[in-house]
Amino acid sequence: MAESGAHLTVGGGDAERPSIFQLLAQESLMEAVRPALQHAAKVLAEAHPSALGFLWRSYEELYLLLDLLLQSHLLSSRSASFSENFYGLKRVPRAGGGALGRAARGRSLLLLCLLPYLLRRLRRAVSRRRDQDDFSIPPAPRLHRLHRLLACGGGAWAVLRLAQTLLYVAGRARTHSPLLWLAGVRLTPLTARDLSLMRRERPGGPTGSSRLVQAVVGVAGGVAGGVATALSLGTFFLQFLEWWYSSDHQDSIKSLTSLPAPPPPLHLLQPRPSSSPSSPSSSCCPLCGRLLSNHTVLSTSGYVFCYRCIYAFVKGSQRCPLSGYPSQLQHLVKIYTS
Repeated sequence: MAESGAHLTVGGGDAERPSIFQLLAQESLMEAVRPALQHAAKVLAEAHPSALGFLWRSYEELYLLLDLLLQSHLLSSRSASFSENFYGLKRVPRAGGGALGRAARGRSLLLLCLLPYLLRRLRRAVSRRRDQDDFSIPPAPRLHRLHRLLACGGGAWAVLRLAQTLLYVAGRARTHSPLLWLAGVRLTPLTARDLSLMRRERPGGPTGSSRLVQAVVGVAGGVAGGVATALSLGTFFLQFLEWWYSSDHQDSIKSLTSLPAPPPPLHLLQPRPSSSPSSPSSSCCPLCGRLLSNHTVLSTSGYVFCYRCIYAFVKGSQRCPLSGYPSQLQHLVKIYTS
């Protein structure tokens, strides 16, 4: 049994074919990096909402910029993405070997960075519209069709990836991922000769008006190289964060990282004329100052508002108007009284 399955770990005896375990490990690396960075941005935004709140509100754009800078630098210098370079792999043209051309690098950058960003944005937009439907907003037929299309597309993509992986394991395909096939590349192990060539390659000295451009490119390359080194050194720490914040530890994590109870606003503590102080209708909305209508609590802070008031505020500002805690529409909970 062990001898018959040994080819799965050595890439079918071909030195230019990485094992399927290497390929799956490098894919899971970036899947762990992004949530870890997102959690760090959320913690910083919650600690200093006024100064660092933009990290959470614009996280997708900031991550895209960082990803583009990092992947572009590594594709140009190492012919590999960050995770592929970490596991000692490189990209070569699918039809043969040799250096990776500019067109192949462009396609790789598009499929590595821009396509995942657009898909995340699309799923987030659909999720927001579904949340609006849950809050009694008139549903849009196009939204339901788009949701079904995304669900069917996701299922078809999963089946296609599985089929491509099985073909690679069986030695019938040169790539394990449809994205690599679309980019026109395949993965091979990074050799000692490749490393020596990378150390010897140095750009020529800039002359004339190109010095400023070369300086900017050099600074950008240095920043990208520093980011790559920092991420490489912090990979094991990020893996630890992924384990620490996994579903098995959610109960303990919630008790450790739960938000403190905010103090009540002063203007709500002042007595107001009312015939029934204990009735929910006698309280006023902190936003409009009128009696509460369609009571809705913001779960991140615990304050109660009119639904129309807090829905419009959270949709535009993505935070609690009183405590400043980062908030989303899914944090709105209606209160029903008998």
